[in-house]
Amino acid sequence: MLVEWSDEARADLREILSYIADRNQRAADDLYARMEQAASHLPQHPYLYKQSDRVQGVREIVVHPNYVMYYRVTNVTIEVLAVVHSRRDYP
Repeated sequence: MLVEWSDEARADLREILSYIADRNQRAADDLYARMEQAASHLPQHPYLYKQSDRVQGVREIVVHPNYVMYYRVTNVTIEVLAVVHSRRDYP
């Protein structure tokens, strides 16, 4: 299975990383590395992470205590739907 990032998820990640980088570039780089690492494990273990309590059919990865990655597993792909600060409601 391939991991595909939705346009919304890419925009979320860019916005988050830009905000953090303005304050601490190293922290932004570390968060980006965590996001990439989490996404890279999905093809081997797509159901490893918990089912979202908020959205049916969506799973979530707590990549960092402050950031959650939401994704959906389909027959052919794993789609990253959003990256959200843990204090924000999704969707």
